[in-house]
Amino acid sequence: MVQENEHVLQNLLPKDKTTELLAISQPKNLKAHEYFIRAGEIPKSFAFVISGLFRYVYITPKGNEFTKGLIMEHDFISSYSAMTSNSPSHFFIEAMEDAEILTIPYQKWLVLMETDIFWTKFLLKSIEKGFSKKEKRERDLLLLNAETRYKDFLKEYPDIEKRVNQTIIASYLGIQPESLSRIRKNMPS
Repeated sequence: MVQENEHVLQNLLPKDKTTELLAISQPKNLKAHEYFIRAGEIPKSFAFVISGLFRYVYITPKGNEFTKGLIMEHDFISSYSAMTSNSPSHFFIEAMEDAEILTIPYQKWLVLMETDIFWTKFLLKSIEKGFSKKEKRERDLLLLNAETRYKDFLKEYPDIEKRVNQTIIASYLGIQPESLSRIRKNMPS
């Protein structure tokens, strides 16, 4: 497993940096529908997704779910603001399928960043990527109709419909499952 993780990380990082990150991380497997972080927990680590699919989800006291984001392989999962402020997460991070991740303790990450400016720059690039994605999602929810959002979603997440059910896709798009069914029915095959 270590060699496989090293190979995946080497596509993102120089070899010496891969070794540094692996030295502070722990591999972990999650089953589908297990949580990496639960709302109300104070996260002490973040993770890199080796394989699998995750979603950030708000769950109301009545059990209504709102999918905030989908995170695929070779990206990071975190309740970042909760982790950095040492406060409870407002959302869950759920594995949508069996997954393999590398957990990285936040305190060890801080030490790594203090020792090498590379890691600060790496973090900045990751945050910029996440911010840009969040900004686009907000813009799309405010300005685009549901059909256009769905078409854009399929371009952004090819083959995602084989990995998650329509209820979760509808939740991500901010529409009811019935509306998604209607949109799908009216689209050319």
